Amino acid sequence: MAEFFHKGPTNGPAISQEGPADGPAIEILLDIAFGPKRHARPSYALRDDLAATTKLCFVSRLEGVLVGTIRFWPLTIPGASSALLLGPIAVHPEHGGLGIGSALIMQGLAAARTHGYDAVIAIGNGQYLSRFGFHPAHKFALEFPAPIARGRFLVLELVPGAVDQNGGLVTKAGDEP
Repeated sequence: MAEFFHKGPTNGPAISQEGPADGPAIEILLDIAFGPKRHARPSYALRDDLAATTKLCFVSRLEGVLVGTIRFWPLTIPGASSALLLGPIAVHPEHGGLGIGSALIMQGLAAARTHGYDAVIAIGNGQYLSRFGFHPAHKFALEFPAPIARGRFLVLELVPGAVDQNGGLVTKAGDEP
């Protein structure tokens, strides 16, 4: 594990698009951040058998070592013509508090806007994600396909009015609600 992560002085995080060689380091980081049972989390059901939207997947490096990751996945949200699932986002605990997670989220959301996506959902800390414009999904009458704690299912409209106010079930891209 030491080959992927280390502690020490830094010149600040460098963010770049995820590359094919980043996969092993990302998997180790995700296991560290979320534990080995992370695949049982509700959001994984929306990602099974799908490829991440590679143009929106980024990593952060400190002194050349991968210490953060963010990925986005295609999703179907009622009312949105092109939607995404944000996550996972992870930063190695030894490098927390440096703004790496925020920088990755801002980079990812900016890229999503540039590429014309309408909306993003996330499962996570509502207080943290509200800083980026996320709102509780119940305000849009959206439903998640698995049980999830109220306040952790969040939506960001990249295009105002993109999410249908009549609500509905969020589904994996290509699935019918």
